[in-house]
Amino acid sequence: MYLLILYMSATLTYDTLLFGEFEEFPETADPVWILGKEFSALTERDEILSDISSRLWFTYRKNFPPIGGTGPTSDTGWGCMLRCGQMILAEALLCRHLGRDWRWQRGQRQREEYVSILNAFIDKKDSYYSIHQIAQMGVGEGKSIGQWYGPNTVAQVLKKLSVFDSWSRMAVHVAMDNTVVIEEIKRLCMPWLDFAGGACAEADLEGERGLNGCLEGACAMGVEETVLWKPLVLLIPLRLGLSDINEAYMETLKHCFMFPQSLGVIGGKPNSAHYFIGFVGEELIYLDPHTTQPAVEPSDDGQVPDDTYHCQHPPCRMNIRELDPSIAVGFFCRTEEDFDEWCTRIRKLSCNRDALPMFELVDSQPSHYANADVLNLTPGQFSDSDRLERFFDSEDEEFEILSL
Repeated sequence: MYLLILYMSATLTYDTLLFGEFEEFPETADPVWILGKEFSALTERDEILSDISSRLWFTYRKNFPPIGGTGPTSDTGWGCMLRCGQMILAEALLCRHLGRDWRWQRGQRQREEYVSILNAFIDKKDSYYSIHQIAQMGVGEGKSIGQWYGPNTVAQVLKKLSVFDSWSRMAVHVAMDNTVVIEEIKRLCMPWLDFAGGACAEADLEGERGLNGCLEGACAMGVEETVLWKPLVLLIPLRLGLSDINEAYMETLKHCFMFPQSLGVIGGKPNSAHYFIGFVGEELIYLDPHTTQPAVEPSDDGQVPDDTYHCQHPPCRMNIRELDPSIAVGFFCRTEEDFDEWCTRIRKLSCNRDALPMFELVDSQPSHYANADVLNLTPGQFSDSDRLERFFDSEDEEFEILSL
């Protein structure tokens, strides 16, 4: 009983802090970067808050249908990284269907695409990316319902769930071993290339005629000619230090928020996850899932009371040095041109002497990767839980869809 009283007291204190005594956004000449867009804190404060409030904000909820039919009806205390995973994927869906410049307005009847996106995250078992689906899919990854996730685990689960989202048709790729392989991503986002490439090789391609033949072959396999690239969600789990973030990575991490392809970062402090969406000076800007709100039910016409899904106050901030080194960085590339431009930016950033690269970008998978023992790490470098969190899976895992 005493512990319960302490817990309720802490929750009430946090909720009061979050909704009633939040800190105003600083007046500073430093540029404010939010998911690839630059703002001035001195002249564009309303624009900053409008942009931030337009992001989907997922927090702890209570009184939703039991997970698995007999499980918990609230994710308070354990679901923060799952909620952060929802937020980074929701940002990708907003970019996919509404565009990065879309803005939410309170009380206004929303577009059909927005309603469909929000319904995909409602706390019930038949929503594609609900807390129910994420928690149950995590069981197959060795995470029991109610157990805290790390950034890599939630990234892998979201990748698997996205396969069943036939409306969005996005390719979710989780880059492992600190390496992004361009060839892997192009095969994933242009699956018709495998078929068309084989057909074209036999035909001895010559210029435009050969390309047209490839496209005809792709269309014959049911691929629309105008849809030659599946929009890409690229998630890169990283560890930027041992117990604390290595200062050599800080400038690189900040640059990632400046990319137009940025989806932000999921991470936080040990067992306390946040969704980082930008920075100002040495402070990271984030959305915090750590407050409990009642579950929301859609109306009969599918509309969702959505005020509680948007953060309508100045955002939380923390010094970048407080960041836990275990994170996952996200990017969205709508087209092949977006991805090629992202690769160019990454290569330029790797030449910056003041920004140590966080991961490697390669054209094709190094031959030694296939036979490497990824668990053969330097003794004492990581704990057993860190090894599991980082290396527990492969790109070719089989799985079954959850019951809907």
